[in-house]
Amino acid sequence: MKEKIDINTWIRKDHFEFFNAFEEPFFGVTVDVDCTSTYQEAKETGVSFFLLYLHKSLAAANKVEEFRYRIINGEVWKYDSVNAATTINRPNGTFGFGYMDFDPDFDKFKNEALKEIENVQQSIGLIPSSSGENVIHYSALPWLNFTSMSHARKFSYHDSCPKISFGMVRDENGRKVMGISIHVNHALMDGFHVSQFVDEYQSLLNQRSRS
Repeated sequence: MKEKIDINTWIRKDHFEFFNAFEEPFFGVTVDVDCTSTYQEAKETGVSFFLLYLHKSLAAANKVEEFRYRIINGEVWKYDSVNAATTINRPNGTFGFGYMDFDPDFDKFKNEALKEIENVQQSIGLIPSSSGENVIHYSALPWLNFTSMSHARKFSYHDSCPKISFGMVRDENGRKVMGISIHVNHALMDGFHVSQFVDEYQSLLNQRSRS
């Protein structure tokens, strides 16, 4: 479900109209998060660390309203929830696109996500997800400790979905630290909203998802 935002009464009307006219309205930041607790939880419970931190990032994004905004035919819409359109690596070095619905319950999310991962890994080709607009584009580069990132873009396609990429987990002073890149459409949100997401995500990474 989605709700149309009245741009004329929207507090960000001027910001939207200004940045929406840009050929490249996206801006990005790269930050470090402490994923020690989540990493330990994954090891102790035998679940996928990737799915655990992905689920927590979706939970954080769904709590920040601006991450649920999308531009469709020049209009701004707010979705009730957003899901994951993510790259899934294959043993042969290629990847395919997979789609994972968000569920607040991690075990329900995990069970469906594992099915999607298996389907993609047993297939060939890119398999573009027919997932709609209410997604976040995710990717993971666990081999790289990156400090910045850019994305391939098709400027004739007016994209407004946030793009989040996860980097290598590294050890720092006894903690597990991971870099994440966050790219968002400036017509829909500002650095303040990205910081809200990062704060919420860090809070969830510090908590256990499962008992």
